[in-house]
Amino acid sequence: MNPTLVLVGGGTGSFNVLMGLRDHPLDLCSIVTMMDSGGDSGVLRDAFGVLPPGDLRRCLVALSDESEVLRDLFSFRFDEPPLEGRNFGNLFFLALAKALGSEKEAVDAIGRILKIRGRVLPVTWDHSHLRARLSNGQVIDGEANIDARGVATASPAEIAISAISLEPPAMANPEAAATIERCDYLVLAPGDLYTSTIPNLLVEGIPEAIQRSRAPFVYVVNLMTKHGETDHFSASRHVEEIAKYAKRMPDAVLVHDDPVPADVQKLYESESSVPVEVDQDRLRAMGLRVWRRDILSSFPLVRHDPERTARALVDLFDELDAGNCGL
Repeated sequence: MNPTLVLVGGGTGSFNVLMGLRDHPLDLCSIVTMMDSGGDSGVLRDAFGVLPPGDLRRCLVALSDESEVLRDLFSFRFDEPPLEGRNFGNLFFLALAKALGSEKEAVDAIGRILKIRGRVLPVTWDHSHLRARLSNGQVIDGEANIDARGVATASPAEIAISAISLEPPAMANPEAAATIERCDYLVLAPGDLYTSTIPNLLVEGIPEAIQRSRAPFVYVVNLMTKHGETDHFSASRHVEEIAKYAKRMPDAVLVHDDPVPADVQKLYESESSVPVEVDQDRLRAMGLRVWRRDILSSFPLVRHDPERTARALVDLFDELDAGNCGL
């Protein structure tokens, strides 16, 4: 029997890590945030009252064993009216949810259609939105507005987020919580800290499951800061926020070992985004094992390379299983 690995997250970060891990001998389960309120997912959520399907769809496609044509179809986005901006996979999810009578049945059916290797589980079945409180006391509601920072509010992005919560509160998908408790490895995927990663930790029952889990808890640290969310955040600052909401300190972190090329960094100057500082001494003083590997994609955009990241995680698991501390 293969060991069970649970990946918690959403968005591009989960997609890339799953793409790499799917070819390793692991029983994979992706637990996915359900708080998206922007783009096509947000439109469907507002118009039809369904959970936002975008992050679920990406993870299902990442684990798919079907043909490239079918995988591409579920990622296809229309660029002409009247369907401009609409995603086929999201519309397919909506149609299945209506035809089968529930979002759970729709997720299960898409998993079968795409012949996924593993499972994809919403972190909650409840409908809830993100709420951010800024350091000046201002409140911003909705993942899309928090992500935009300044589009829907008069608050400049430089004002830091001091707390994040769900409105209304959401309860954990029982299957997701149970899987976290009994897994062999627990990994937090990289992603926007306050709008992709931490939302999973705000769901009642998820932090408790993480605390009860005996699995090694590994956090894949972001490569770049995000303006309006993690300006000036070092790797240890990311970890502090994870521990605050998970109510458990990770056992280890996976960080990129080499500098991001200067020409690539220039592409991010207009977004006020810079490489995350890996303050290794601080991380180790916090009791974490630091696993440094070259995990950067060779493409122009700064992304975690699926194969390199998966290989680094598997090697880290071997070290953790062996009880080696010199990381």
